Amino acid sequence: MHLGGSTASQEAICVLDLVSQLGRFAFDTRLHTSGSDGCNAFLSNFLYYEALDGSEKRILRASLSLGSRSASGIRSILHDFNRYIKFRCERLPIGFASVRVGLGNNNGLREDGCGVLADDGLALDAVEAKAPKKVLILMSDTGGGHRASAEAIKAAFHEEFGDEYQVFVTDLWTDHTPWPFNQLPRSYNFLVKHGTLWKMTYHASVPRVVHQSNFVATSAFIAREVAKGLMKYQPDIIISVHPLMQHVPLRILRSKGLLKKIVFTTVVTDLSTCHPTWFHKLVTRCYCPSAEVAKRALKAGLHASQIKVYGLPVRPSFVKPVRLKFELRRELGMDENLPAVLLMGGGEGMGPIEATARALGDALYDENLGDPIGQVLVICGRNKKLASKLLSIDWKVPVQVKGFVTKMEECMGACDCIITKAGPGTIAEAMIRGLPIILNGYIAGQEVGNVPYVVENGCGKFSKSP
Repeated sequence: MHLGGSTASQEAICVLDLVSQLGRFAFDTRLHTSGSDGCNAFLSNFLYYEALDGSEKRILRASLSLGSRSASGIRSILHDFNRYIKFRCERLPIGFASVRVGLGNNNGLREDGCGVLADDGLALDAVEAKAPKKVLILMSDTGGGHRASAEAIKAAFHEEFGDEYQVFVTDLWTDHTPWPFNQLPRSYNFLVKHGTLWKMTYHASVPRVVHQSNFVATSAFIAREVAKGLMKYQPDIIISVHPLMQHVPLRILRSKGLLKKIVFTTVVTDLSTCHPTWFHKLVTRCYCPSAEVAKRALKAGLHASQIKVYGLPVRPSFVKPVRLKFELRRELGMDENLPAVLLMGGGEGMGPIEATARALGDALYDENLGDPIGQVLVICGRNKKLASKLLSIDWKVPVQVKGFVTKMEECMGACDCIITKAGPGTIAEAMIRGLPIILNGYIAGQEVGNVPYVVENGCGKFSKSP
């Protein structure tokens, strides 16, 4: 993998070899037509099971039968609604001063032909030569991984290009949408804390007809504010590191004829299983962390020319020389000599962290010697309640409790192994640091495939028991 000198993997190499007995399920919603008038006769949902030998088994899960007249009426309603949304988007007061619209046949790029080309002809700029190019990274604080990826890309731009690029990171939904849409991070955190609710939400939104209809409806309420947010930064390049940051911005850019003037790329931050909303056919380029994700992108309708396997973005500090353990431990307030376990649960401090910390406190204390034989560094993220609880415990072994940290490379460098949930960013960073990984949980949906990724590649183990 390579992204601005700060990623870890190898391009076009399949790094995930799933267990041979496993297959892959895909929910396929198909609209069938019949009759000379071409009206939709019925809409059926099927569940396919794809075995690795290429065979498919189809199981009819549900079928909604609509007569030709009913289907025609529904189609008319959808057509009128879509026309209304398009009208709303076309009225948006959006403009980008840094983009010059040419008069000739120049594909929307600069008339002087001075646009920088990289990565097989991908245009990276459409601005005046001496002006710094503006890069807007779209993310959301639904967990800590998306912001970490955004900051990693920003740091890579700065390290590789210096002042040639101005890079901005924004939480599009929180900063540039009205209520209640700006409550997305809070809603997500509530759902993942109640796993069953999140699992239902995730899988219910997988069918294309569901999530695309949802985005179309949502555009009517947030398109104007999102357009103002984009206009605020006047970007030449837009990078999305979140599955919900493609559809609405691309709809706005298309309605204003800016798709060929502004480069729009997606950087997928899920290692294996990923939601189909990651993939949009109108993106300039889609960077995938593994060959498995690239296959999913192809299946979603993207062309091979749009897809690159480059790995996960990680902070440049992770590819720099590792400092000595005792120095890092001293700075973190840890014992300089005892073996150390890093315990964490992502940016929100999720999972059985307290129970695991207590179990480690018992396991790392030698009753016969009356002394600790190890220590624990606990990262609680934004979970202040958890941090307060752990700080109040009278530990028999050295335990350091931290909140949200920005120098994770130092925490990993100070420890000998890591216990964490199956977050893709944490897994990638731990692999770079050479830490043995023990996974103690995962978020349903997007993190399920990360478990076999770690286990099958010999990087660690999975155990829910503290």
